[in-house]
Amino acid sequence: MTDDVRLRHGRGALGFSFFVQGVTFALLVTRIPAIQDRYGISDALLPAFLAAVPVLAGASSVATEHLVKRVAPSVVLRWAQPLVLLSLLGVGAGDRMWHVAVALGAFGLSVGALDASMNMLGVSLQRAYGRSIMLGFHAAYSLGGILGASAAWAGAHWELNLFVSYLPAVVVLLPLALLGSRRYVDGTGPAGAGPGEAGEEGEKGLGAGGFKLLLPLCLVMACAYIGDSTVANWSAKYLQDVLGSSEQTATVPYNVYMVTTLVGRAVGDLGVRRFGAAAVVRAGTLVAAAGFAVVAAAPGAWVGMLGFTLLGIGLCVIVPQTFAAAGRLFPGASDTAVARLNIFNYVGFLIGSPLVGAVGDAWSYRGAMLVPMALVLVTLFQARSFGWEPARYGVRHERRAGDRAVDVGRGGNEV
Repeated sequence: MTDDVRLRHGRGALGFSFFVQGVTFALLVTRIPAIQDRYGISDALLPAFLAAVPVLAGASSVATEHLVKRVAPSVVLRWAQPLVLLSLLGVGAGDRMWHVAVALGAFGLSVGALDASMNMLGVSLQRAYGRSIMLGFHAAYSLGGILGASAAWAGAHWELNLFVSYLPAVVVLLPLALLGSRRYVDGTGPAGAGPGEAGEEGEKGLGAGGFKLLLPLCLVMACAYIGDSTVANWSAKYLQDVLGSSEQTATVPYNVYMVTTLVGRAVGDLGVRRFGAAAVVRAGTLVAAAGFAVVAAAPGAWVGMLGFTLLGIGLCVIVPQTFAAAGRLFPGASDTAVARLNIFNYVGFLIGSPLVGAVGDAWSYRGAMLVPMALVLVTLFQARSFGWEPARYGVRHERRAGDRAVDVGRGGNEV
């Protein structure tokens, strides 16, 4: 098999893995009220259950950083994804509180390894292509999220129990994920080092000085997920309680947000190739900040939905490009950089929803929307981390690299 065909297959397999994870995560988070009812979890105890998942996922991401020094990221992903799917099924299969505690714990541990290894492979494939393809992977995740949320809605509409609601997705996706995992492609360091050697180099490249270079991207990642979690957790409540929409209309903003996220990511790689990562991230940041401002000032529900639409278009480019920037800054230590950066994904989720809720209760929910707006704007001051010329795949660099990069995008078969 030629290198271009191998990379094309690897790209398709990894895109499907992102898609599966989007479906899985949406099936879990959109049925949280049903999970709470099934196991009799009180409102006071629910936040502890929900917080445990990102905490365990962060710990697992740290462990994955060390694990990939011994085994390839593709091996970690190959086994983490089935564990995530089986953990989802476990959430729906029990009938006692300790059952769901164990299942959610397993979900958190496996999803941390999955998120880290999935993005490691994405970063290394982008390096092999010599051009931006990272947003396409996250577009596949968004598509999966839309389909997963739709499946969850159908399960709730037909009043299916959780196990029956989750079973078809697991039965279909698990064997396909295992089959696709045979085509994952692991990256190499700049000198052609294998996974173990690249991990050793990562220790040298990400010492105290190296981690200081990564910190701005960690801050951007956390702020982006604070914005994302604000939309996920507060959009429906905000539209209904603050802007006076109906309960049915209040469900629309998150769906619109997910659709615009998909569209933005589907075309975002073209923007990065044309204008460079820093310019795309700056534009996305300004659009996202404008979205929060519109939401905060909205006189009614439809203007509020316009704000959430802008949020989807703006926020969607930041996270994929943050992972990609870490890979460019540390080409010989990208696995280590991605694993450490991935921790701040969960930090953002842990901070975002409680922060907005606390400000809303203490002041107003309109004012609370200005907090994630201000945090997202932090990205503007860190944009140089996305666009250092020696460490980017920007327009001129990409053209110079054309002869040595394997360009498998020409002729189709894109994710």
